[in-house]
Amino acid sequence: MNNNIQLHKNDLPDDLNLGNIIAVDGEFMGLNVRRDPLCLIQISSGNLDAHIVQFDSRNYNAPNLVKILNDHKITKIFHYGRADIAHIRYYLKTHTNNILDTKIASKIARSYSDNHSLKILIKEFINIDISKQFQSSDFGGKLSSAQLKYCANDVIYLHKIHEELKKILERENRLKLYEDCLKFLNTRVDLDLALFKDDVWSH
Repeated sequence: MNNNIQLHKNDLPDDLNLGNIIAVDGEFMGLNVRRDPLCLIQISSGNLDAHIVQFDSRNYNAPNLVKILNDHKITKIFHYGRADIAHIRYYLKTHTNNILDTKIASKIARSYSDNHSLKILIKEFINIDISKQFQSSDFGGKLSSAQLKYCANDVIYLHKIHEELKKILERENRLKLYEDCLKFLNTRVDLDLALFKDDVWSH
């Protein structure tokens, strides 16, 4: 395993300092929050590192991780945080505060494209072509080195991608629109958990 990829069972270590801006992603058994358990949370400090927490699905007691996710002073960068935050809320029983989201930023900034996948953003802004081969794989059991690398790729580039997207948002005078969308993200998660899947703004 790459030395910059660390696997932890059930929680982060007590003495781990990840700084005030972290990238966060989750892996689940599927997208149905009530049926498909949260398997992993991966976090990066932005220094090409990844700390991957694997949960025992019968025990979601992770006080160190919960403290970080709940901390208003620590910024969390997600890519499509809506699904991750819903699983975190349901299984870890905590709110995630101070959120940025590269998918929302991309949709508002990159109006020249209709593809806002993480793979495309990494290719455009980092010039690396990552594999998404393990996107649909079993993260509930023993993890292979290839699965761990896939999980790490989901977080280690998010700091840089968000920086580049923010430049476009500022240049195109769309930053406030993005920030206003972020304010609604936790409410969107509330609607998901209340089983309101449709757009409540539609006719």
